[in-house]
Amino acid sequence: MNNGKYKNKRESDEKNKSGGQNHERDDLIIGRNAVREALRANRPAECLIVQRGERKGSVSPLVAQCIERKIPVKEADVKKLDFMCGHSNHQGIILIASAKEYCTLDDIFASAEQKGEPPFIIICDGLEDPHNLGAVIRSAEAAGAHGIVIPSRHSAGLGYTVGKASAGALEYMPVARVVNINSAVEEIKSRGVWVYAADMDGTPYYETDMSGAIAIIIGSEGKGISRLVKENADFTVSVPMKGKINSLNASVAAGILMFEAAKSRNINK
Repeated sequence: MNNGKYKNKRESDEKNKSGGQNHERDDLIIGRNAVREALRANRPAECLIVQRGERKGSVSPLVAQCIERKIPVKEADVKKLDFMCGHSNHQGIILIASAKEYCTLDDIFASAEQKGEPPFIIICDGLEDPHNLGAVIRSAEAAGAHGIVIPSRHSAGLGYTVGKASAGALEYMPVARVVNINSAVEEIKSRGVWVYAADMDGTPYYETDMSGAIAIIIGSEGKGISRLVKENADFTVSVPMKGKINSLNASVAAGILMFEAAKSRNINK
């Protein structure tokens, strides 16, 4: 009997260590009524996850609202939804709320103007690991950047994990979510900002002047910066390495370039 009790407790503990604890996360809004009220209250959201094949009935208007508000809508099987919410009654729908409301590009430029500084912007082109995005936000805040730009799709958003990985920096760092990164780069350039793409074939960062109004593009963990976005940049800049490994973690490379830019901006005031 004691062995049975121990086994049941162990299974319960393991469940809590895995998906079973997710029902305690404050970024998950579970069930049709809860999602409806969150959307009615204009709660900032990362995405809506709908059980595969469940877009009819009362779910349909919720999906339509998310599409209208440009909130990504994804489908998943019932097992994934069960896992995410710790087997609570999700009714086939989960809204993942944002840890913070997104801003606009105008807000980022206004932040720079308010501080009397040339704009310093970090553009994340498809950074999908939330820990990496959180680390980039943390470094950007420390380096004096005025804002982060991320795409609405194929990117980590401002969810629970990103907020935690930023170690509080997300509260102070404006983040804009755009439909198209390439279009955002064009708009940023049109406002007098020089755009630097981080690429291993670029000019070494210590030979590059990154003072003045600048934006640095950081690519995804696996594919780097997309071809069109890289071609649209004004310069490419690299972090030379002497070891046997030919690449750095995206957030580490971003941190090196951001603080080099901060140094250049400080020297050339």
